[in-house]
Amino acid sequence: MQREWYTKVLMKDIDIVNGAGKIEKMRLQNILMQLRKCCNHPYLFDGAEPGPPYTTDEHLVYNCGKMVILDKLLPKLQQQESRVLIFSQMTRMLDILEDYCHWRGFQYCRLDGNTAHEDRQRQINEYNAPGSEKFIFYAINSCRWFRY
Repeated sequence: MQREWYTKVLMKDIDIVNGAGKIEKMRLQNILMQLRKCCNHPYLFDGAEPGPPYTTDEHLVYNCGKMVILDKLLPKLQQQESRVLIFSQMTRMLDILEDYCHWRGFQYCRLDGNTAHEDRQRQINEYNAPGSEKFIFYAINSCRWFRY
C-alpha cells in the first residue's frame, strides 16, 4: 500500500519532479510533504485506511514498512526491559502509534502540542521513574524533556 501511494503522488506531478517547465517552489514543497506522509504511514492520507468500520489490527502494521520494523523490534526491546522514545513531526502519526500501542497492549505516554503542562510533567515523571511500567514514550520532535 505504501509503494502504491508513493507512486500515485509521484506520477501525479512527475513534470514538476523532473523539472519540466517553470517549477513553483510551493508546489514542489507540497509534493515533498505528500511523499513524507507516505513514508511515515499511508493512513496519513484521507481515505487510505480501510473502513468504515475502522478497526485496529494488523493492517496498521502490514501497510507500512516502518511499522513492520517497529512491530518486530518492540517485543524484543520489551523482553530486554528496555524503554523506547519515538519522535515524530506529525501529530496524526502519533494517533496511529497510539492505536498501535492499544492493539499490542504496550503501556505508553504521549506528548504533543495539546498536552497540558501538568499532564506533560506528570507523564515525563511517570516514564522516567525507576521501575516504570511505561514502555513507550512518543512525542512531537523534541528531546529536551527527557533525561537519559
